[in-house]
Amino acid sequence: MTDREPMSETQARGVRYARELEGHLTWLDTFSGTALGVLAVASGIYTYLGVSTLLDDNGAMSAFAAIAYSVAVSVGIFVFWSYLLRLFPAVRTARARMGLLGAMGLGSVAIIAMSSWLNAAALAGSAAVEQHLAETVQDYQGALERTHEIALSAQGLERDVARVRQSFEDLSEQEAAGSLSGLAGRGAVFRVLRQKSAELAGLEAQIATQTPLVNDAFAEGNQILSRMRALTVEPGPVEARSVEFSEQAVRLAGLITRLRQLSVAPLVERAAQDLAASVVLPELDGSNEEQRGAQGATITSVLEVLAQRAATLERAAQDVQAMPPAADTTYTPISSADAVILYARNFVPSWAGAIAIDLLPAVLVLILSITQGAIRSGREGAAVEDTLTLAELRAALAAVRDVDAAMQDSPAHKRPAAEAPRADAPDEPAPGPVTSIKST
Repeated sequence: MTDREPMSETQARGVRYARELEGHLTWLDTFSGTALGVLAVASGIYTYLGVSTLLDDNGAMSAFAAIAYSVAVSVGIFVFWSYLLRLFPAVRTARARMGLLGAMGLGSVAIIAMSSWLNAAALAGSAAVEQHLAETVQDYQGALERTHEIALSAQGLERDVARVRQSFEDLSEQEAAGSLSGLAGRGAVFRVLRQKSAELAGLEAQIATQTPLVNDAFAEGNQILSRMRALTVEPGPVEARSVEFSEQAVRLAGLITRLRQLSVAPLVERAAQDLAASVVLPELDGSNEEQRGAQGATITSVLEVLAQRAATLERAAQDVQAMPPAADTTYTPISSADAVILYARNFVPSWAGAIAIDLLPAVLVLILSITQGAIRSGREGAAVEDTLTLAELRAALAAVRDVDAAMQDSPAHKRPAAEAPRADAPDEPAPGPVTSIKST
């Protein structure tokens, strides 16, 4: 047996460093499994709460299904991270570590898909549904205001109609005074002007009757919106509030449709087209040919003016109809899990907590890997006997003593005292002394 060179001071420090880290790991192993189990159970509980919101039926079978799913999630998380906590720190090659890293990434994605989004639904599901209700209220408010704006623009055509009507009334007064055709009185020209002013007066009155309807519809819509806003912040289960919110949304959608139908722009456009096309020309009542010629020329001029005013009125009505309508808004009830995904950007802290409770063991895996690497680095270059602890040395000495005692008691090393050598037996050399294994 050759003499072994003693350890250097650097190797001795490395061995002491490795032993210290192993002591810490031994103490940490006493509760690491319990901590991992607590994390897995907590994730399972939140998963159960999230699954419960997705099930329509509240019966025993649905409850059993939710419990079974949450238990499966807890067991899967515990087993997955237990494998990595044991295997990842033990492997040494880069290829093996890259393979386990890939498995850890794939498993983390699976955990997020089956658990984390449900945990987020349990943490922020109600708030996400309320956010959906608030967004829907804003959409309905925009649709109501836009439809009301278009309806008011259509009601504004009343002023255009009144202006055209007033112009024809003024012309009729001028004709009655003899300023147009030169024939004072209420002749053919006067009757044509009065005919068109009467048509415009009827259109103006019809538009005026729509104004109270438009105002009442807008006021009712604001009342419905006020109730919908209250439902988004009222205390109590959000599911019950969503039911009433849906009813109010249906009412408001119908009211917006009715308000859209109250627009008089199509009516004004058709009236403007008929204004110049449907003219009943009266018989010229001049006493002589010269007067009748003057009446005919004046009526022709009146018809030209009538066509111009009708075209202006038609363009005004078309401009109102060309205004972009309000976007169609429909309230779609969604579950808390879907709401958390739809409005994920508004619930980043909840998502972070839901993912952290599932993926926190990944940090423990990395810590163990770094520590095991430091332990191997500290023992590098030291002989096996130099790395033995006092407890390991005592166990080795006890094992040597046990082996020594077993060899002393074996038949090959002892002969019964009653057995004497036979006379005819050939001379055999006396057995030499048995040397026992010394414990060092």
